[in-house]
Amino acid sequence: MSAILLIVLSIIIFVVAYLTYGRWLAKKWGIDPSIKTPAHELEDGVDYCPAKTPVLMGHHFSSIAGAGPINGPIQAAFFGWIPCFLWIVIGGIFFGAVQDFGSIFVSIRHKGKSLGEVIEDTIGRKCRVLFTVFAWLVLLLVIAAFGDIVANSFTGSAANGSVATASILFIVLAIGFGYFVYRKNAPMGVATVVGVILLAVCVVIGLICPIQLPKAFWIGFVFVYIMIASVTPVWILLQPRDYLSSFLLYFMMAAAVVGIIGANPVIETPAFVGFSVNGTYMFPTLFITIACGAISGFHSLIGSGTTSKQLDNEKDALAIGYGSMLIECVLAVISLIAIGTLSADGTQAFVQNAMGLDKISPTVIFGAAISGFFAKMGFSTNAVAATNTIICLAVSCFCLTSLDTATRLGRFMFQELFATNKKGEKNILNNMYVATLITAFCGFVLCLAGYEKVWPLFGACNQLVAVPAFLAIGTYLKKIGKDNKMLFIPIIFMSIACLSSLFLTFKTNLTNIMGGALDATTMFTDVLQCVIIVPVVILAIILIIDGGKVLWGNKEAAK
Repeated sequence: MSAILLIVLSIIIFVVAYLTYGRWLAKKWGIDPSIKTPAHELEDGVDYCPAKTPVLMGHHFSSIAGAGPINGPIQAAFFGWIPCFLWIVIGGIFFGAVQDFGSIFVSIRHKGKSLGEVIEDTIGRKCRVLFTVFAWLVLLLVIAAFGDIVANSFTGSAANGSVATASILFIVLAIGFGYFVYRKNAPMGVATVVGVILLAVCVVIGLICPIQLPKAFWIGFVFVYIMIASVTPVWILLQPRDYLSSFLLYFMMAAAVVGIIGANPVIETPAFVGFSVNGTYMFPTLFITIACGAISGFHSLIGSGTTSKQLDNEKDALAIGYGSMLIECVLAVISLIAIGTLSADGTQAFVQNAMGLDKISPTVIFGAAISGFFAKMGFSTNAVAATNTIICLAVSCFCLTSLDTATRLGRFMFQELFATNKKGEKNILNNMYVATLITAFCGFVLCLAGYEKVWPLFGACNQLVAVPAFLAIGTYLKKIGKDNKMLFIPIIFMSIACLSSLFLTFKTNLTNIMGGALDATTMFTDVLQCVIIVPVVILAIILIIDGGKVLWGNKEAAK
């Protein structure tokens, strides 16, 4: 299969989907540009702050991207490239992009509040509390894992040191960009050109002057940074950093497309291997593994957490919500091509020989594959190595973006959960500094304690967040008398897929435990996962039942 044909076909499909299905959703849901958004109505300069469409697009895209659309397709490719491609396309258009768009829409119609607040308004307070606690715990896992990933990306080789240097310089650049744009009223076009040039300078300095420090230092640095970033006004750091970092991702994707066209690789992996491969079933594994590239529950938390509080005009929700997700789907297709062409262009040898790695991570595979395309096109060894470093920097940058966005989201949810005490008075736990400290500290402890023990559950739990997100969107649309039937299949499918995944994990772990042949560490991990799965499944079932009664029945929202 020609990689050029696959990437061109996917881009055409996603553009058509945006212009047809995306606009159809906006019309059905009643997107109204005349309605004043929470960013203007509740502007406070900290969390609520109107952002120009390109700036907010950069924030949203950078936050939802992370490493997910790269890791998922590469890890799921053993089923064959056709089922992966079909899920990326179908899931992205009818599941993921709908969820992202819808979560922003319902949030701005609820004064920029999180999905938990929407759920309370449409389903009931009990479900709001259950969802908020569950989502907060999922965010802790994201914080712990991404904190470790970012620290790893800064540690080890000189290339990792280059990523560290460029990342630190980039933070300083973002603060300067925000100051000149929002306080000195510098023209956005001029500021963007200068910002992108300085971003390139940061990368060059990083390549020349790598910082090499132990991982323990970087873990501490990262968690101090996210605590500060979580309470810093969005115009100082979050908006400008995410906007500028999005250019790294655009560059990475553009370079990948140029490499694919220039090298003209052929996808060598099998088109279809089977519905069961080495005892692993395609359903639900494929639909849990390819998360961000098709649908990710985490996206709904971002859309209803930070994005909705910065939306300048309701009409922008289509481009930022639906459009960003489709761009991420293109990145997922590029990742699928990267793993699919390994045996065709010698990238496997490039990774192992040029980089000296025995265990290859999905991010390394992606970077090496894309830079391998340029090697095939005749670029010098230094140019190929620099391309690979820039790609790794981009991935690290988006992990850091997702990390501090997750911390801010965790802070929002914690504050909403403890908004008032029993007497209706402000609760100390509602204080943003207290909420940030508790959220970041819990993530830090989980990171040090070994989040890997429960990380295998993250895929299903992350996808499970999408179910109450769809329920919130669907029940709100029903409440205002709008068409919500496009959400029925996503709700049912994602419920079955996520609960099936958790059930299979529970069954496997229980079988291993009963077998008695596990070492102490593995035994503890399997028992811990089983203990976590039970309440998660019960919580999900309660949300689905109560939400379903409102969505499909005559039940009104509980008081």
